[in-house]
Amino acid sequence: MSVRGVIFDVDGTLVRGEEPLPGAAAGLAAANNAGLRRLFVSNNPTKPPEDYEQRLGRAGFDVDTEEVITAGSVSARYLSEHHADDRVAVVGERGFVDLLREVGLSVAAVDADNANRVAGAADPPDPDVFVASIDREFHYRTLSRCLRLLDDPTVTFLGTDPDVVIPAPEGNLPGSGAVIDAIANVVGRDPAAILGKPSRITRDAALDRLGLAPDEVLVVGDRLDTDIALADGSGMRTALVLTGVTDDADLDASPIRPDHVLDSLASLETLLS
Repeated sequence: MSVRGVIFDVDGTLVRGEEPLPGAAAGLAAANNAGLRRLFVSNNPTKPPEDYEQRLGRAGFDVDTEEVITAGSVSARYLSEHHADDRVAVVGERGFVDLLREVGLSVAAVDADNANRVAGAADPPDPDVFVASIDREFHYRTLSRCLRLLDDPTVTFLGTDPDVVIPAPEGNLPGSGAVIDAIANVVGRDPAAILGKPSRITRDAALDRLGLAPDEVLVVGDRLDTDIALADGSGMRTALVLTGVTDDADLDASPIRPDHVLDSLASLETLLS
C-alpha cells in the first residue's frame, strides 16, 4: 500500500482504558518504520490533546500533543470560528466545558443541580448555541432544561460526536450519541451538525494537520460508523480492526465497507508492505 500518512483511532484500536490492546505496539512500529505521518483522532470530547499524549504514554506509546485531535478540540475550534461571540449552552462534563472556556467562549453548563450554571441563573440565559455531549451525570432534570432551551428554533443545536456506546475497561458504556439522541427525541429536531468523526469538519481538520491529500492517507479504527465512515467519498483508504466495538456480525450487517479488515493492528505491517 502506497500511503504517506495514517489516521489512528484511539479507544478500541490502540487502547482500552489505560491498557494497550494486543498488536497495537506492533502496528505503531510498522507505521513508524514505513516513515508515515501519524495522527491520532479520538471522538472523546472531554479530554484535550495533552491528556492523550500522557495517556498513550502510560500505555507505552510515544505520542506528541500535535499528533492528537479530539472531538473536544475540534468542537472548540469550530465554535471559535463560527460562534465566537455567541452565548453557548452545554450539556457535557467539566472537561469539555473547560476546553470551550479556555478558547474564550461564553459558556454555561446545563446540569441537573445547576452546579456549573451561571451564577444567579436557573438556566443559561438566552443561548445562541446549544451543544450536547457525553454527560455521565445526565438526569431527567437536565433533559427538562434542554427542552426549554431548545424550544426556541433560533438556537443552533450541535453535537460533539455520534458515539452511542464507547469502549471502557468494564465494557461498553453509553457515549455522547446516547445523550444527543435523547435530547433530539424530546425536542423534536436533530442537531444541525455533529462535529466529531465522521464529519467533514473533523476530516478537513485531520488532513490539514497531516498536510496530505486524501488519497495519501489510511484511516485505521474499530468503528464502522465513525472511523471508516470518516473516509467516505474522500479518497482515503480504510482498515477496520476487530479489537473494539465491531465484530464480524456487525460488519456483515453494515452497508459501510472498509477496504481492509484486520484482526488487530499487528496486521498493519503486512498491509503496508
